[in-house]
Amino acid sequence: MKDTQKERDYRNLAIEKVGIKNLKYPITVFDKSNISQHTVASINMYVDLPHHLKGTHMSRFVEMLHLFKSEVSLKTFSIILDQMKSHLDASSANIEMSFPYFIEKKAPASNAPGIMDYKCRFIGSSDKNGQIDLVSEVTVPITSVCPCSKEISEAGAHNQRGEVCLRIRFKKFVWIEDTIRLIEESASCEVYSVLKRIDEKYVTERGYENPKFVEDVVRDIAKMIHTDKNITWFSVSAENFESIHNHSAYAFISGGEIPNNLLNKAI
Repeated sequence: MKDTQKERDYRNLAIEKVGIKNLKYPITVFDKSNISQHTVASINMYVDLPHHLKGTHMSRFVEMLHLFKSEVSLKTFSIILDQMKSHLDASSANIEMSFPYFIEKKAPASNAPGIMDYKCRFIGSSDKNGQIDLVSEVTVPITSVCPCSKEISEAGAHNQRGEVCLRIRFKKFVWIEDTIRLIEESASCEVYSVLKRIDEKYVTERGYENPKFVEDVVRDIAKMIHTDKNITWFSVSAENFESIHNHSAYAFISGGEIPNNLLNKAI
């Protein structure tokens, strides 16, 4: 049968990324409390295409995932990336895997159990020299109380929900739970899925006693990360969905060593 993708293209234009996007696929990720957790990811997979080839074989991306089945995880990224390059005759490969991660979290005063979901993303790439780059990303909901509002008001202070997004590169495996914990400890107060009245009292008072700007949140996280020798690079952003303004408040910090092959790339 004729292989159209293998036909020669005469426009002399290489393509940096070609592949599939938004593929829903079941994956297994490591769970600190329960060994592993099953979830469903949205996956993007790309390879480069030389200037002389007409197209790539899209079906092979899905076949690749099916070969690994339940072994699709951050630890197998390097293997999958190498297989993508080999099966698709490519010199570079990229994977982006976004998924919800679930943690049972008890209310702070009543200990009532509830399930929290967190947005996670793994990003992997392999360049033409075989250098593997892995980035782990988590987005965590938080609450913050405005220090200025508290300072100038006779009673009360405005507060709001926000999100913190933390990306890291690392030497050794990092638990998702530990990254989430780091972020939650840097907020005015954590977010919970179940709160009794005694818990509402706790989170209200906890936030009021611990007011923070978005600037405070990203600086506190960055300060803690700088003490962790396992983390080689990070970026952290905080966005508050302001309760008294028609806009969000935002802050961003990045730091650490970026691999040479990524100096001119945005992740």
